[in-house]
Amino acid sequence: MNLITICNRFPTQHDCILHLESVRWGDTPRCPHCDSEDVARKAENQRVGRWNCHSCKSSFNVLSGTIMQKTKIDLQKWFLAIGLIVNAKKSLSSYQLSRDLDMRQGAAWYMQTRIRQAMDENQATWLSGIIEADETYVGPKPRKNNRKGGPKNPTGRGTRKTPVIGAVERKGRAFAKVATDLSGRGIRCFLESVVDVEHSHLMTDEFRSYRSMDDLMQHDVVDHSRQYVDGSVHTNSAEGFWSLLKRAWYGSHHHYSKDFMPLFVAEACWKYNHRKDARAFDSFLAGVFA
Repeated sequence: MNLITICNRFPTQHDCILHLESVRWGDTPRCPHCDSEDVARKAENQRVGRWNCHSCKSSFNVLSGTIMQKTKIDLQKWFLAIGLIVNAKKSLSSYQLSRDLDMRQGAAWYMQTRIRQAMDENQATWLSGIIEADETYVGPKPRKNNRKGGPKNPTGRGTRKTPVIGAVERKGRAFAKVATDLSGRGIRCFLESVVDVEHSHLMTDEFRSYRSMDDLMQHDVVDHSRQYVDGSVHTNSAEGFWSLLKRAWYGSHHHYSKDFMPLFVAEACWKYNHRKDARAFDSFLAGVFA
């Protein structure tokens, strides 16, 4: 959904609230605290959307328990921020979002973090079919050091960049996370947690740690020192996903702190998994409020 459509469909706070109530509850409002249907809309002139629960005696609104709970930012700006983020293939910085929405950078960063947390909670976690597994390293390029005897700046698996491991269904979904253990045991634990090993065919490069999966599932290897494609055996889908992740780093953010990097990775996964979704905005709201 583009920004013009969002502005036309949701011009006021009241319109946004009614839409979220429809997404979350449909025709049957429920208390988010006790799940009771014995609720009634609270009549208040200045606080549209408040409800009373007659079972647990609590007061709530459609935002209770969501990323927008107790927000003081207009819901239309939330909707516009979601529209901008889900449509930004290479992501966008909080400074850019603050300029687009005419708000403080800190508030824009707060909104982005909440939106990425929701994307993280709605990642695909049970992949099947032909699975391409790979790892990459995100961070700045090492500086060259031409002095004889000076420290070396290794690349690849010897780099100081942050490792990220991922699994990608061929022509399907992806799941990735910041890696803490790229040993055989660590990779096996990761793949078992996100892949249906009984109904999947694993394809990787020649990295030895992937051999830990040989006794669990069919596993083919392409040796990148010789070739990148061996018939149907390749990891090009995973490489394509990594290129999108790194384009966001190089083009918009330039730096990920260790604490927040998992959220940037989750954003890349969510966008990849919804790359063919013409209603990505609605899909995001459904994931948050369903």
